[in-house]
Amino acid sequence: MNLDELKDFATQVRRDILRMVHKVNSGHPGGSLGCTEFFTVLYKEIMEHDPEFNMDGKGEDIFFLSNGHISPVFYSVLARTGYFPVEELNTFRLIDSRLQGHPTTHEGLPGVRIASGSLGQGMSVALGAAQAKRLNKDSHLVYSLHGDGELQEGQNWEAIMYAAANKVDNIISTVDLNGQQIDGSTDNVLPMGNLKAKFEAFGWDVMGIENGNDLEQVYNGLKEAKSRTGKGKPVCILMHTEMGHGVDFMMHTHAWHGKAPDDEQLENALSQNPETLGDY
Repeated sequence: MNLDELKDFATQVRRDILRMVHKVNSGHPGGSLGCTEFFTVLYKEIMEHDPEFNMDGKGEDIFFLSNGHISPVFYSVLARTGYFPVEELNTFRLIDSRLQGHPTTHEGLPGVRIASGSLGQGMSVALGAAQAKRLNKDSHLVYSLHGDGELQEGQNWEAIMYAAANKVDNIISTVDLNGQQIDGSTDNVLPMGNLKAKFEAFGWDVMGIENGNDLEQVYNGLKEAKSRTGKGKPVCILMHTEMGHGVDFMMHTHAWHGKAPDDEQLENALSQNPETLGDY
């Protein structure tokens, strides 16, 4: 792992996120910025994946984004790891663009396997893909990402129960614990209690990443999670992040869940994340 290279990559992804949502005055920068390190490490270091995209995902690790509103970070990382031209980030949320606000499949964007505009469905799809890999005798893994507020959706818990009952042990599902959702803190909107105890009670192997905005911690955590697969239990990572991380005025609040910066705010935010790899 080249830490300096990963830091440069993550910084550039943050610039992409900020510029995308600013250009169309629409999108979700907060959660995208908070998950930048996760996507950077997953796509640059952990997953065995092929940008020459095939939808069935045979012979490679595959990823499902369940909390689809953080599409800006997903699109940036896909583009900058070779799935489609970086210049296409300019079309984010425009009419007829392949880069819709929530990922869709009908436009055929490489790297996107499910439409994830509706929250709470990604776990079910990821589990189906994991079982398909076992039936196909494919030893590769399935990864998924979920928001903490998203776990308020009941379908998740049916899927979580199903996964353990069927010993789906080739999946690593990460929960982004930033404690914020669109209407406020998760504790104020609908407290979920002890998620570690809940997942364990449902039969999962649960581990944590204390600081999901630290590249080394994310790398070590994902490597550890990978070592726990194939042992009869699905694996869950509870990853603590800061919504809006990397931009001081976007942190410690839910206000930037779905709000775009104005011109002055964009300049301020970009100054905190100096250009590294070249803007699109």
